[in-house]
Amino acid sequence: MAGFNKVILIGNLTRNPELRYTPSGTPVASLGLAVSRRYKQGDDLKEEVCFVDIVVFGKQAEHCGQYLSKGNGVIVDGRLQQRRWETEDGQKRSKHEVVAQSITFLPKRGDGGGAHTGGSDTPMQQEDPHYEYEEPQ
Repeated sequence: MAGFNKVILIGNLTRNPELRYTPSGTPVASLGLAVSRRYKQGDDLKEEVCFVDIVVFGKQAEHCGQYLSKGNGVIVDGRLQQRRWETEDGQKRSKHEVVAQSITFLPKRGDGGGAHTGGSDTPMQQEDPHYEYEEPQ
């Protein structure tokens, strides 16, 4: 049976992007993303936050390094990946992360413009009338 691996997340960066390059020269950016969920428990309004590591390659990685900083809102569209490695002392480790296929930059507070995407040389205007952006408190 074939699988399906698709992740779409909307959240805020927890740190500035870390841009580096592979030995072959491919740009790679690492991002930390906080994704929150609000729910009611009895009469109380609760919030649960999930922290997710994101990795993005190519031109989008360079755009993330150039235009994004801690606190910026983004929409990440990608796939889930598990990395496995062994430490120097022989302990096995693994980590889940999202490999982004596209990252859409959300407007900053007070910015009336549309969202930008890091997928081309020039940031592209995108307007989704069905998307409601909620500022973090």
